[in-house]
Amino acid sequence: MARVLSVNISEKKGTIKTPVAEIQLKLRHGIVGDAHAGDWHRQISLLASESVDTMRAASPIPLNAGIFAENINTEGIDLKGLPVGTHLRIGETEIGKECHNDCAIKKAVGKCVMPTEGIFAVVVKEGTVRAGDEIEVLK
Repeated sequence: MARVLSVNISEKKGTIKTPVAEIQLKLRHGIVGDAHAGDWHRQISLLASESVDTMRAASPIPLNAGIFAENINTEGIDLKGLPVGTHLRIGETEIGKECHNDCAIKKAVGKCVMPTEGIFAVVVKEGTVRAGDEIEVLK
């Protein structure tokens, strides 16, 4: 079963996000209170814990939830293998991939897994997401 491990937000783009108890998803806006919210294609970022695990041994710093500026850490789902347009139910999000280069996280860690392993999504149905929520691929 795929599930959410952590939900994270930040007030400034390109910075490490902080884990929170829950996030509120707003239609065509993203996460209430997060720096990436707005009417665009990168409202929410998702990163699999399996992707972070590949970097843990070589990292000079701890790789805690939110370190790569991701909003949602997942487990048990191949995010990078999902085609653009896939819908997930956790608070439904539409999947699309894109990233910016040379962010603060890449500079601190030496590498960022978001461009190759993470995905970006938009909110297509409002709701609340918490750690432990099940993730279901809809289409």
